[in-house]
Amino acid sequence: MRGGVTKAGWLSILAVGGLALGSAAAQAADLGGDCCGDLEERISELEATTARKGNRKVSLTISGWVNEAAFFWDDGTEQNVYVGTNSLEQSRFKFAGEATIADGWSAGYTVEVGIVGNSSGAWTQDSDKTGSNTFTLRKSNWWVKSKTYGKLTVGLEGSSTYHLLDDADGANTRNYSDAEAAGVAMGGFFVRNSAGALTGLSWGDVMRGFNNKTPGQDGRRNIVRYDSPEFAGFVASASWGEDDLWDTSLTYKGEFNGIKLLGKVGYGESTDPVASNCGGSPVNFKCTWWGAAGTAMHTPTGLYLYAGYGEQKIDSLPGVADDTSTTWFLQPGIERKWHDIGKTTIFAEYRKDDPGANVSTANVLTTRGADLTFWAGGVVQNIEAAAMDLYVIYRHAEGDYTNTAGAKVEIDDFDMVISGARIQF
Repeated sequence: MRGGVTKAGWLSILAVGGLALGSAAAQAADLGGDCCGDLEERISELEATTARKGNRKVSLTISGWVNEAAFFWDDGTEQNVYVGTNSLEQSRFKFAGEATIADGWSAGYTVEVGIVGNSSGAWTQDSDKTGSNTFTLRKSNWWVKSKTYGKLTVGLEGSSTYHLLDDADGANTRNYSDAEAAGVAMGGFFVRNSAGALTGLSWGDVMRGFNNKTPGQDGRRNIVRYDSPEFAGFVASASWGEDDLWDTSLTYKGEFNGIKLLGKVGYGESTDPVASNCGGSPVNFKCTWWGAAGTAMHTPTGLYLYAGYGEQKIDSLPGVADDTSTTWFLQPGIERKWHDIGKTTIFAEYRKDDPGANVSTANVLTTRGADLTFWAGGVVQNIEAAAMDLYVIYRHAEGDYTNTAGAKVEIDDFDMVISGARIQF
């Protein structure tokens, strides 16, 4: 048959195949040969270089996200566009695991590392490269949890008032325009006066606050923390550490007549000016803070209001300095799923700060106080199929501060447009 294989040819092929199979079977049955030893060695190598799901008792889960954006800014004299990691919720990866101890009891761990490709929080008019290409240990702790008695955590973890105002944001603006977003966006850039001259102070120098220049909340600390079981929507928390810092908070989450509610309130104290990072004399130093915030969202329409207040006071400041810093903010918006791609969040925002004095741990006065106003607006579009959010946000900052001589300095307005995405894994 032209172009084909004859009957005799097929018989020859089958015969050769049979001999090959027989030889392979004989080699596989020869357990005393070198093949199995080589195979076991190769398996051991693969096991040593392959990420696992944990051991037989403790699980391992790897998660995180990448959050990168383009930032257009205008300080009234200079304009530019920087591209990098959005420091409000920086890119990161997390290792977490859990094991069952007994009925109702479990133990676990968390290790979280921040990835800073090009930190937006460190940018100035002179450079967009400060603090680039680094890793930051955000969390490293173990915990024991009981369904009846609550959860005990030991190690590097958020204190009870960590992100107190931010975590009361019940809309999909939490990671893009929460309570501290203004402090993060403007913080590293230098302040210009009304004549356009650089003052030598950054926006972060003029603003005050334990965590990202936002009074009323704390940060991640080396602590012992306790979280109670949920009761009627309430969870109580308390933490201590950092020689000496302690705080406590209460969280409520529930729904009433088609309105979803999320609220947080907390209070804390610190006697360590270095760990607190809020300035003041090391002698007789004491810093206190408290805050309250919440979100109410009408489920049928998606209309919501996120609002809060925070305050911080340093007892050991010089007599001429304002020892109290406050902030309050409002964020009205609407969040609805108008199309299959995912929910759309449209919002406006207003924040008013009355920062107290900026005093270093050496008790050197930098400012006596300030009066600052921030407002913003934007859109966040969720893409469910990709676990992704796209966002475009406009920010504006204005105000004045009082210098060390007691004179008021008008600040030139600062504008910024942020456009980026966060994708989770």
